Amino acid sequence: MAEINVTPLVDVMLVLLVIFMVTAPLMKAGIPIQLPDSRAKALEQTPRQVTITMDREGRVFLDDAELAPGEMSERLAALPKGSDGAAPLVTLRADKALDYGRVVGLMGELNRAGITSIALVTVATGGEAPAAAPTAAVAASQ
Repeated sequence: MAEINVTPLVDVMLVLLVIFMVTAPLMKAGIPIQLPDSRAKALEQTPRQVTITMDREGRVFLDDAELAPGEMSERLAALPKGSDGAAPLVTLRADKALDYGRVVGLMGELNRAGITSIALVTVATGGEAPAAAPTAAVAASQ
């Protein structure tokens, strides 16, 4: 009686499962932009973190959802506050080809919405970080 040996199939499936479990958290950034280079240290990930992205065309995204012009203040005001009443950590990812004035204008809108501490996300280069390091951030306050 011939039987199918499923052991190799199970082995391959387990290896694929482990690979996807390891790589899934690294695929956070869903909006493709070219981040500027920096030698800043990596910012620790916090559970209450909101990512605002401005792409090369100037479109603004809150996490992965595109925002209409003038919609950001309302959406940020609707975010849940922490137990201490503080707003969540806001990280700003802006394409390096953008005009400085557009990024500062976006930071002004964040300030008007009550966000006074913003982390600017960059790509780690040189120093202690490996060449393929994930994004690093520079903390900035307005």
